Amino acid sequence: MKNLFIKSVVLVLASAATVHASAQATMSLHDCMEYAISNSTKMRIQQAATGDAQISRRDAALALFTPQINASTYAYYNFGRSIDPQTNTYFNTTSFHNNYGVNAGYDLFDGFKAVNNLKISKTGMLIADSQEKQVEADICLAVMEAYYNVVYYKRLADVYEEQVSVAEQALVKARRQEEIGQKGHADVIQMEADLADRQYDLINTRNQYESQKMTLADLMFWPVDEELVIDYSVISSGAAGEVGKSADSVIAFALDHNPAVQIASWQALNAKRELNTAKWQTLPSVGLYAGWSTSYYTYQGSSTAAFQDQFRNNGGEYVELSVSIPLWNRLNKQSTISRKRHAFEKASAELDQKRRDVESEVRRAVQDRDGAATAYEQACRKAEVQSEAYTLNLKKLEQGLISPLEFQTANNNYLKSQADEMNSLFKYLIKDAVVKYYNGIDYIDQ
Repeated sequence: MKNLFIKSVVLVLASAATVHASAQATMSLHDCMEYAISNSTKMRIQQAATGDAQISRRDAALALFTPQINASTYAYYNFGRSIDPQTNTYFNTTSFHNNYGVNAGYDLFDGFKAVNNLKISKTGMLIADSQEKQVEADICLAVMEAYYNVVYYKRLADVYEEQVSVAEQALVKARRQEEIGQKGHADVIQMEADLADRQYDLINTRNQYESQKMTLADLMFWPVDEELVIDYSVISSGAAGEVGKSADSVIAFALDHNPAVQIASWQALNAKRELNTAKWQTLPSVGLYAGWSTSYYTYQGSSTAAFQDQFRNNGGEYVELSVSIPLWNRLNKQSTISRKRHAFEKASAELDQKRRDVESEVRRAVQDRDGAATAYEQACRKAEVQSEAYTLNLKKLEQGLISPLEFQTANNNYLKSQADEMNSLFKYLIKDAVVKYYNGIDYIDQ
């Protein structure tokens, strides 16, 4: 028993350590997306809407394939004049009446309303699923953009930290050179100003980093009392591999499989079905009904049969076939048809507009991706050249071959090239992810 207790304590402590370790684990982009999807209120709202769609599909199936069944009973006392059910004559006395009944009904023909409602509910379920995928995609894209912003400012802050360190070392060396007469006081002041600029840029970049990190944490619904630690390594290979790929195949796939287009298409289909249902409602409806009932009664001052005898003897059944022919309902059905026709025309126009929007978005996404890939390649070449130039100018500054002002210009060019390289990389990654999404690859699966 003691050993079992010790094992239980060890397991609990190990589990707690695992939970704490997982809470502090480094989050990759995929992990951030998964966490955001699991905790987003937008996903919870859409999942509730999907649950409503499932209930609507169930109700439509039951309405089509099962009859309505009702059971009823009532009991009342009657004081004063009433009819004797045995003699069918009026008499004055207190009586008690009790009735029981069961009935069932089924619509044999209702203008295909139940059939169309089932089809509409099934399509509504598809719409709800696609809307859930659309919300998931929107969350993933927002998380991706915020994630890359955090990585960008973190890397930029690292560059500025390195620059501040180099500027501090150069200033210390310049002050020593001033003391021995190798540099003038104006050069030292210029280097102090350059260091102040670097420190100012570093502070601003760190502030932007913290702001973007808060944005990412808000999108993920990350606990406010826990530190969000993300993976800052980003794979940048393969940027040029997708350039030049035709957009026609992506457009064709998106028009058939994109959730936004599918939702608009299904909504137009349901609008057509609702219009057809409204038209069929002008025809007669046919229903089949059946039921059984019995009763029990007593009269004050008279003897009646026992309850079980009356329950058995007073029972009766009925079967009813009804036909309802609409003749005049103040043009309500005609008004309904007109509204459904307008709704179908609106849904058709929205489908055409959505297809056009998606086609334009795909073309723009492919163009942006190709342009971003080309810009990234150029930024890499520029950063490589500027890095080499910065190294050479730093050596010249140490040897006194260039002035601090000339070095500051070279340093600014180097910093700008580093920022442009990182910025163009993350722009390409986002644009490429959008194209892949339109080509059928979800953001979370990329």
